[in-house]
Amino acid sequence: MKLQQLKANTSRVLCQQSGEGFVDTALKILISVVVGALLLAGLYMLFNDTILPTLTERIKSLFNYKG
Repeated sequence: MKLQQLKANTSRVLCQQSGEGFVDTALKILISVVVGALLLAGLYMLFNDTILPTLTERIKSLFNYKG
């Protein structure tokens, strides 16, 4: 009895046509990697060109006190 139920469940699961394929998963991973890389590149350019030079100038002006 138990073996017949196991065989029936196994064949039912193996015959199912629904589910997520490997191509769909690979495409999702590829899209997330590309979007993440673009986001990191944008943040790097923002910090490198805008924020860090301004921060460096402010720190130098703080310690450049000639009272």
